Amino acid sequence: MRAVVYSLLGLSLLSTAVWAEETPPAPAAAPAVQAAAAPPPQPLPANKPKILPVSATLNPSAQASENKALTAEQLIKNKALQDAKMKALVNDQHSRLQQLEKANLEALAQNQELQLKNDSLGVQVQVLQSERSAQMFLYGAATIAAGVLLGFLIASYVYTKRRRQW
Repeated sequence: MRAVVYSLLGLSLLSTAVWAEETPPAPAAAPAVQAAAAPPPQPLPANKPKILPVSATLNPSAQASENKALTAEQLIKNKALQDAKMKALVNDQHSRLQQLEKANLEALAQNQELQLKNDSLGVQVQVLQSERSAQMFLYGAATIAAGVLLGFLIASYVYTKRRRQW
């Protein structure tokens, strides 16, 4: 009920320029006679809001019933309609909230699953990197061993060749 009252109040404040009444200009005939006979009427301010009946906000298509005062039964019916609309809105919001909570839980579960998968892939990357570095170490060791062996073979060949020449 509070929300309806606040929305009606806000609508009336926002639409003051639309519903404002302008005073008709005074007739130009005999202005001196009017001034002497009675004090001039005070014009209404241009931004004074027009009071809207409750039925205008509930049923905008019923322009004819706007000018008539509402009976107690009509007020009760209007309030019951408003209450039913509010309950339907609350139920709709409640169902949306439950759907969002369910989707949130599913997203959290999927997030945890993806984090575990990411961790396992990170471990696999580290293992592959360590295997690659071990493989490169073995290649380096084999290259050094082959170089040393080749060095000894060449040195022994050069040494024996010099000895024969003497």
